[in-house]
Amino acid sequence: MTLGPGDGLPLEAGTPASSFTELLRSRGIALRWDLAGHSGDGLEPPEGTTVLAFRYAEGVVMAGDRRAVAGNIIAHRNVQKVFPADAYSAVAISGTAGIAIELVKLFQTELEHYEKLEGRRLSLSGKANHLAAMVRRQMPMAFQGLVVIPLFCGFDEEAGEGRLYSFDVVGGSYEETDYATTGSGGRDARLFLRTHFSEAMDAGSAIDLAVSALVAAAEEDTATGGPDLRRDIYPNVVTVSAAGFRAIDGDRVATAARAAMGSDS
Repeated sequence: MTLGPGDGLPLEAGTPASSFTELLRSRGIALRWDLAGHSGDGLEPPEGTTVLAFRYAEGVVMAGDRRAVAGNIIAHRNVQKVFPADAYSAVAISGTAGIAIELVKLFQTELEHYEKLEGRRLSLSGKANHLAAMVRRQMPMAFQGLVVIPLFCGFDEEAGEGRLYSFDVVGGSYEETDYATTGSGGRDARLFLRTHFSEAMDAGSAIDLAVSALVAAAEEDTATGGPDLRRDIYPNVVTVSAAGFRAIDGDRVATAARAAMGSDS
């Protein structure tokens, strides 16, 4: 992975001004991703839990549950964990929710800033590299227990296929050929996908599988929130294909959730 000055955008970004973060740094107003020497002990911020992504025939589907926990307490029941990165890519978050959401906002700004200055979108691998660099810059806070681990997916217009990337806590970026999960229920969701995944499935089947995998994870992991039929809270599900980013309608997700839970209500 080849990166430009200061671990900003990859070298294909052209000038440092193509990176919004590098622009801030050049003006002496760079964001700080640390606690300025203070320990994170005693902090118990809300954490997002389970997100997943996998390829299907037309692109990639990405989904996340809605629960955030603080220790063994349910902090929030309706947290969005899957976001558009730009018109042809999406990012999902797990870990310390507040920091993760701010990181996504900065990532979106970076991609928009690059596109405005360069007149073209950054390549999909370039986006993944840049997100990895952003996670790496967050390491001081990770060492203090405030960890953010994203998933990233998009449609590669040149290759004509969906691609997805997982990351580790130190900013390592790994392209996955089939599916990826992260968060406290990631292992359980991954086991479910291993049994049911097929790259040849259509979009409808992919949406159903994504919701079913989150339901399976919620049955085993208390930090993962399953569909809440009483409160009408369901997972975030999106697809990214040749047509671009698409957030799946809540009624469609609710139908998939009821089927996965064996409920007719």
